[in-house]
Amino acid sequence: MQNVYDLIIVGGGPAGITAGIYAARKKLKTLLITKNFLGQVAKTGQIDNYSGFPEISGMKLMKKFEEHLKKFDIKINEDEEVTKVEKAGENFLVKTEKKNKFLGKTVIVATGRDPRPLEIPGEKEFIGRGVSYCSICDSPFFKDKSAAVIGGGNSGFEAALDLTKYAKRIFIFERSDKIIADEILQEQVKRERKIQIHLNKEMKKIEGIGKVQALIYQDLKTGETFQVPIDGIFVQIGSVPATGFLKGLCEFNENDEIKVDFETCTASCPGIFAAGDVNDGKWKQIIIAAAEGCRAALAAYEYLIRSSGGPTSA
Repeated sequence: MQNVYDLIIVGGGPAGITAGIYAARKKLKTLLITKNFLGQVAKTGQIDNYSGFPEISGMKLMKKFEEHLKKFDIKINEDEEVTKVEKAGENFLVKTEKKNKFLGKTVIVATGRDPRPLEIPGEKEFIGRGVSYCSICDSPFFKDKSAAVIGGGNSGFEAALDLTKYAKRIFIFERSDKIIADEILQEQVKRERKIQIHLNKEMKKIEGIGKVQALIYQDLKTGETFQVPIDGIFVQIGSVPATGFLKGLCEFNENDEIKVDFETCTASCPGIFAAGDVNDGKWKQIIIAAAEGCRAALAAYEYLIRSSGGPTSA
């Protein structure tokens, strides 16, 4: 642990990888730690709003990010989750679930967001046995079966469209009385005979023996409760920022997003930077996350230049 890095990047999605590229170009001694290398974007189907790539899958786009990053001499710890970041004198001590400890002069947090759970009985019990948060990953397991998608936003509609390649019947359940998905997605879903949309429905319980077999929901207009036989449940009700390991070190907004200065992505604790969907920026887009990874790395470099120790390369 005597080894002190100029920069420790936590997260391996668009923001974290871009930060790594820029840090390497500045010759910073850098360690990138990531639980899920390539991030949630790699689990996305079609992407058509990333400049230079009119049509590309999330996995292909992130593989290009990876290829670019690995052209540089940067240490990457994959499949390792950071559990705590705390001050250690002038440096930061980064702890992981593998009981490893690392010292860094600066830290860029680029952990993105985790799927928001339903938090109903049966959900945790059946994760991996019918309950999923990733349609790209798990849709093929439901060939000729019935599936429910919980959530009427973009991610829910995209999941339903993914499922049309495999499932014989798909239900979209939305708690509110209106659909919030983009018009283009609504039009695509309307053309699919396999998909049924149900509004004003609140999920109550997931049932089964060994695997998912039924979903219990309540009609919020009538108060009636229904049971629908189902093989798979895809939860698409938004996400929560992965910031728990920073509690007590930085300021957060009411949504547990890290408050930053948007010009530099600097958090309230000097030496900590937050890039991408984990900070309190308004728009959550891949291209913005990548741009913020760049900003955070350049800001970290300037911070190191101004600090008494300076970067190792200086």
